[in-house]
Order: sequence, then structure tokens, then C-alpha cells
Amino acid sequence: MGGIVSLHSNILVDDSWLSWLDQKLFKVETLFALISGIAVFSLMILAVVSVGGRHIANQPLSGYVDWIEQAMPLIAFVGISYTQRLGGHIRMDIIIGRLRGRVLWSAEFLTTLVMLILLMLLVWGTYSHFLRAFDFDAPNWSRDSSLDIGLPLWPMKLVVPVAFSVLCLRLALQLWAYGLAIISGTASPIAVPLIEDAATVAAAEAATVSGFDAGDK
Repeated sequence: MGGIVSLHSNILVDDSWLSWLDQKLFKVETLFALISGIAVFSLMILAVVSVGGRHIANQPLSGYVDWIEQAMPLIAFVGISYTQRLGGHIRMDIIIGRLRGRVLWSAEFLTTLVMLILLMLLVWGTYSHFLRAFDFDAPNWSRDSSLDIGLPLWPMKLVVPVAFSVLCLRLALQLWAYGLAIISGTASPIAVPLIEDAATVAAAEAATVSGFDAGDK
């Protein structure tokens, strides 16, 4: 099966089940990243309304801080799986970049496995935290609320385990990909971000800023 470079990043795709699942999950991750971006934009709008209301009518937006607190999980956690898929998280490329072949994929497999175990524990912990806040018999189904305007906190507490669960799925797919790469010894596995040198990264960033994708050349 011949792999081709995805136009979105340095991810190779083919007609395998792994690649199909990768692309389907990426659609979910893209939606989550869009939601995170909308949350950031909404906070900008709220800031304009609050500051404008304070200066024009001496009446800032009620509960502005509460809404900021509600948006924080959307901004901080919802897009992490999208970033993981694109290889955008901080990593020790100065070390990993010197490895090749099965040694490289074994190192990637090990670090990804550690992340997956940690994330599974975080899913358990954050979901338990959500359950402590959620109660069908309480007003707004919530045992706690924000201090100013009383927004229920359980929806945003649920966002965190959901976002971590999507990231767990991404890490599981990447483990599958690295495992296949270890077995086959391929230099270009699918469904995982390939390591790029500094020049390639700089060229991709320059292409993004200039308004076109380097893959469109």
C-alpha cells in the first residue's frame, strides 16, 4: 500500500483500517478544536461587552468572571488530542531526532504507552470529580455553582474527562501504528506525526503565515 502525505500535516495515510480510523478520529478532534477556538473568540466578545458596558453605561457584564471560569476547560483541554495528532506538543526532539528505525519507534511506543496510562488515570480522577458535582436531585443538577451568578459547574467538569478520553483514543491508535512500525521496520509509519528537522518545520510555518499550504505546491 502506498502512503501519501496528508495536506494537514506530516501524517502519512493509506487505505488501511488504521489510517481510516485515524482520519475519522481526526474529524472529531478537529470539531473539538473548533469548539475550543469558538470559546476563545467568545471570551473576546464578552471582554468587549464587559469593558464597553463599564465605560458607556457604567454597567459591566454580570458574571464575567464566572463565564471565564466556564470557558477555561474548553480552551485548555478540548484541543489537546488535535494537537497530539499533529505532533504539536512539546517533545524532546533533540534526543528522539537522533534515533532511527525500530529504536525510534520503540522509544515512541514506550513514551506513548506511559502517556496513555497516565491519561487513563486522569480520566478516572476527573470523572470522579465530575460525579461529586453532579446530582439529579439538586437545582440545575449541580451540587456546586459559580460564586457570582450561580452557573452550574458540572458541565465544564464533564468536559475534562471527555477531552482526555478522546486523547486516550488517539494515543491507542498511535500505539497501534508504532507497534506495526516496530514489526515491519518501516521508516514511514502511517497515522503518526513524523519527525521533521528544523528547516522543514520553519518552511511549514512560513507557508502557513504566507497564506497557503506547502503541500499545495
